[in-house]
Amino acid sequence: DGGGQMADAPADGATESGMAADDATSSRIEIGPGDTDRELITSATATLLVDDAATSAEAVAVAARARGGWVESLTITEDESRSDDAYTSGMTDTSMPVPYAGSWITVRVPADQLDAIVADLSAIGEVRSSSVDTFDVTEQAIDLRARVEATEASVARLTELLDESADLSDLIAAETALADRQALLESYRQQLEDLEGRVATSSLTVTLVEPSEPVEADPTGFGDGLATGWNGLVATLNGIVIGLGFLLPWLLVVAVVVAAVWLVVIGRRARARRRAASVAPTPEDDNV
Repeated sequence: DGGGQMADAPADGATESGMAADDATSSRIEIGPGDTDRELITSATATLLVDDAATSAEAVAVAARARGGWVESLTITEDESRSDDAYTSGMTDTSMPVPYAGSWITVRVPADQLDAIVADLSAIGEVRSSSVDTFDVTEQAIDLRARVEATEASVARLTELLDESADLSDLIAAETALADRQALLESYRQQLEDLEGRVATSSLTVTLVEPSEPVEADPTGFGDGLATGWNGLVATLNGIVIGLGFLLPWLLVVAVVVAAVWLVVIGRRARARRRAASVAPTPEDDNV
């Protein structure tokens, strides 16, 4: 069946390129008279400098709901040790929809409301950086729709063959093929529904950065320097004492080994002297 063969072909564009933009947002633009509207998936990110991350995240969520959207994910991190340099320097990595650390919120809104909610961010905090990435999925959408139509035709043809089958073996073969085609059709429909959903809605990921506490210099005098030196001396002496305590067992073992070796050497030398004295000629032997 021609439609069945076409349905079996892998949906390269739809399942790889089109489906790869998991957290992307979307819109359609008309490129010219007589041309087909392009179907676009666009991801948007922004970095806000705010006074309170939790309050600002709620403000972003309220703005999204007001424009017919919803909150897709939210993370609020209370980490005083983090630095906002990576986010406020304008070098935020936009290749990933989720920031590496800190507080962030991802909302999804209708595609035609993306520009409006991005503009709303300036009323919530200071926009330090923003970016938009767009992917054209027109070919993937057309390909998926063609596959759905071809598979639907294949399912209808197999249904007719199933009704016309009189032989038991033909009936079993038709039922097996029909089940496979129906599963394939459901997969194509889900892929198409997901793609069209991403074309109809847009997501925005906002990184919320709180200002760092300024570091104030604390000038010191002679007394502070003396106290710091004394503390350093005490710490050094403590370290030496701890080191000696650690080395003492090893030194005892080494001393025992050295003493055993020394005793063995002294014993060998004494035996050597006795043997030499016993074989040495006496004066009486010389006279004879």
